Amino acid sequence: MARFRLLAAAVLIAACTAKPPPPEVETPRSSSDLPAIQNADSPTPPPDPREAALSATVVQLLETEHLLRKKIDDSVSRAAFDTYIDRLDPTKLFLLRADRDALGRHADKIDDQLHAGSLDLAHDGARMYAARVVVVDKLVQELLTKPFDHTDEEFIELDPKKIEPAANEQDLRDRWRRRLELEVMERVAQMEARLAPKPVDPKANSAGSGSGSGAPRPDEDDDEDKSIPVANIPPTAEGRDTKARGDIAKMYSGRFARLRTPGPLDAATDLLNAVSSVFDPHTTYLPPADKANFDIRMTGSLEGIGAVLRERDHYIEVSDLVPGGASYRHGGLQTGDLILAVQQEGKDPVDVVDMRIDEVVKMVRGPKNTVVRLRIRKATGVEETIAITRDVVVIEEAYARGAVLSRAKGPQYGYIHLPSFYGGRGPNQRTAAGDVGKLLAEMKKRKVSGVVLDIRGNGGGLLGDAVDMTGHLIDTGPVVQVQDSRGKRETHADEHRGVEFDKPLIVLVDRFSASASEILAGALQDYNRAIIVGTGPTHGKGTVQTIADLDRATGGKIELGVLKITIQQFFRVNGASTQREGVVPDIVLPDPYGHLETGERELEHAIAWSQIDPSPHGNWAGATWKTATLKERSVARVAKHPVLAKIAAASKVLRARRSDTRIPLARAAWDTRKKDQKATIDAASPDLKAMPIRLTVATIDDRAALPPPPPPPNGGKPDDRLARWRDSLARDPWLDECVDILSDIK
Repeated sequence: MARFRLLAAAVLIAACTAKPPPPEVETPRSSSDLPAIQNADSPTPPPDPREAALSATVVQLLETEHLLRKKIDDSVSRAAFDTYIDRLDPTKLFLLRADRDALGRHADKIDDQLHAGSLDLAHDGARMYAARVVVVDKLVQELLTKPFDHTDEEFIELDPKKIEPAANEQDLRDRWRRRLELEVMERVAQMEARLAPKPVDPKANSAGSGSGSGAPRPDEDDDEDKSIPVANIPPTAEGRDTKARGDIAKMYSGRFARLRTPGPLDAATDLLNAVSSVFDPHTTYLPPADKANFDIRMTGSLEGIGAVLRERDHYIEVSDLVPGGASYRHGGLQTGDLILAVQQEGKDPVDVVDMRIDEVVKMVRGPKNTVVRLRIRKATGVEETIAITRDVVVIEEAYARGAVLSRAKGPQYGYIHLPSFYGGRGPNQRTAAGDVGKLLAEMKKRKVSGVVLDIRGNGGGLLGDAVDMTGHLIDTGPVVQVQDSRGKRETHADEHRGVEFDKPLIVLVDRFSASASEILAGALQDYNRAIIVGTGPTHGKGTVQTIADLDRATGGKIELGVLKITIQQFFRVNGASTQREGVVPDIVLPDPYGHLETGERELEHAIAWSQIDPSPHGNWAGATWKTATLKERSVARVAKHPVLAKIAAASKVLRARRSDTRIPLARAAWDTRKKDQKATIDAASPDLKAMPIRLTVATIDDRAALPPPPPPPNGGKPDDRLARWRDSLARDPWLDECVDILSDIK
């Protein structure tokens, strides 16, 4: 790593003393009305003087330190160009086909430009986009001055992958007219729903499970209604239409204003990240403005919603939830959700599309016990508003927790929930491996007949913790192999003889189990130490990234940001990588998120799966079960299970709904479509509250660990987190099936 830093410093210093980049090449004319829009009021920042140093440094590090050791040549240039154009205008609502063609002259020259320290495409693209924003801004304001005709039998296609770029100005105008007509219709429908009387549902319960179970939760219709105060809704249809158009005009005015004021390194960042993404999706450049917000975790003194946010194609995306945080406990916000608007108490919602991530974070953060409403778009395309009470992370819920599960007249089984791999390097630091080891010892003391180790939703963490945790469950031997770009291989092994627990073990995974979670599950599967049960292959992230601080190379004299770069790959002891393929469960259960396209295998330019020589290892002698028999019995049970069988059907319905992106613009047809879809989804969706409770849950040491709940406001019921956790476990159908599988082992 020292060689890496010295190399970075040498390259950076050389780049900083280089001559300034040559004058910009004038943007080419095209067959569109591009000459007219170039004179529009669309200022863009001039090239930043840091760009020559930045591009040279990033190129050098990518070519010499990345796992693939790939040269930036014409093929990389063409792939980067396609990515750049798609990210510049992902919705195809700004650039004309001729605009894209005009920028195409750079397609096989990006490599030459970067090696020369220039970013011609970045600045040509930024100027063209800024000019189009000015034109579209005026167009949108004009279209919203008059009511739309909601009776025409027209449609709008919402999936940009299914449409071509606009052929001309008239095509672009028609595209925006349809989009605005749909948004006005949706806004009016929300106001009408707010005015309509609502029946009281005594069973309604918006509290999330906080268990990490991945179970579907109730809709947030009440939260959505409350985001529109009744007092602000006009009593007439004409008034509601006028208000909807005015609100949308204001929203887009703010959005376009943000697009017209890019940061000094925004253009360079867009191009460099298009290039880095061709290497792999986890290699990313972050400019100084974003460096402080790298994987933002709104925890501790920065009280907020407890979510990790990132920018993605003009949107703010939820990339992770902090275990024990407000969003994690709420249950309504999920990984992959897009945040469209943020609303403070007593104020109107603020549109955050195209807003910088640091600005969104400031809006989301706030004092403890205050409420923030988020307008979000689910992966299915459904938009809803959820209300989250800001809070600090409940530390106890971020740590491993245990319980003992039992049924009437049956044996007892242990349960360990591990939300993440945590810990520090100090001698007194609490670690995930240490906590799980203590819980396993307690399970052994209580003479349970088996244990379920639940790592659903566990996005990983410290590699050493995964190795140590595996060591609690195998006698001794290799756990994982790591290989770098030069073929240098290192094996991480458990060198301590003995085990903490020797009874049957199930590791429960899902598609969000990643990185260190996959190392643990893969090793235990390779040793035949555990039965892996899950809703499908795990995430499939089998690579290691490091952070190259570009500022440090100049002694802090020049702020350049950081480069997160992939440098190594994990391999299981059987020689197979977890990259892309993940860990495939021995027994597969229905997936509540089966309709989502998630996981490494779905990411563009994800590093390919590969294999190396296995590391010698044995099988656990205590495996008395036959996996094929356990699987056969599980399949038969699931087919009759009141909840699991319905989850499988619901996933098919949601998958079909997600692919249905052609929306009618006639109000009557739109109402019918929405009603039919809701009825179909409601009929297919399981009701977890209706599931019969077959498990008795006794928690281990949680009562002492949890802080006392605050006094209930206005004489309400106390907030008993422990009771809610017990109830969520008792109603968890996946855990219920795991207990059945353990019961099949004789």
